[in-house]
Amino acid sequence: MSGSITLSSVTMTLLEGFGVTVELFALTLLFSLPLGLLLSFGTMSRFTPLRGVVKTVVWIIRGTPLMLQIIVIFYGPGLLWDADPLPRFTAALIAFVINYACYFSEIFRGGIQSIPRGQQEAGLVLGMTKSQIFFKVTLLQVIKRIVPPMGNEFINLVKDTALARTIAVYEVLWMGETFIKKGAIWPMFYTAVFYLAFNGILVLLFGWLEKKLDYFRA
Repeated sequence: MSGSITLSSVTMTLLEGFGVTVELFALTLLFSLPLGLLLSFGTMSRFTPLRGVVKTVVWIIRGTPLMLQIIVIFYGPGLLWDADPLPRFTAALIAFVINYACYFSEIFRGGIQSIPRGQQEAGLVLGMTKSQIFFKVTLLQVIKRIVPPMGNEFINLVKDTALARTIAVYEVLWMGETFIKKGAIWPMFYTAVFYLAFNGILVLLFGWLEKKLDYFRA
């Protein structure tokens, strides 16, 4: 039965699923990066109630499995409020955005707090506003410092997209698994090529970015 399965047919099937994987990856970053920055401001807020709420949310999200969050967001509205379920891809995207925004927030917070406070004081003396100091002085240095941990999270995100199959989102691993029912296991290993190629591109990209930001070295 597996003899009818050709490399070209498997490649085309996996490419279809890989497109979903890339779309989920890109949209997650598009929404989670700015949300993570906002959450980092919340965790550093001087307004104690806000800081407490944001830190609690981040703690809950980081402390529970992403798979559980996907399941709750997809099945929760229907079971709790008798509402129509979200589209599968949308539910997965929301779960990924919330999850990764919380992780990114901690990376942003660590990067921002690592910048010497004297730089902000010097900027104020020079007549700069706090927003000018942040975007023209602090943020560029933060980006340099968070590139390595961000690179790790990006790679983790590529692999975590496979969790979307929990609610039957047809990403690349799901498509590879369909061939098992046809009596072939090798397409599952072939999916590794897609993950390795994607992550290889990210590794090269972040390596290039680190070199471009070398001028921030002391």
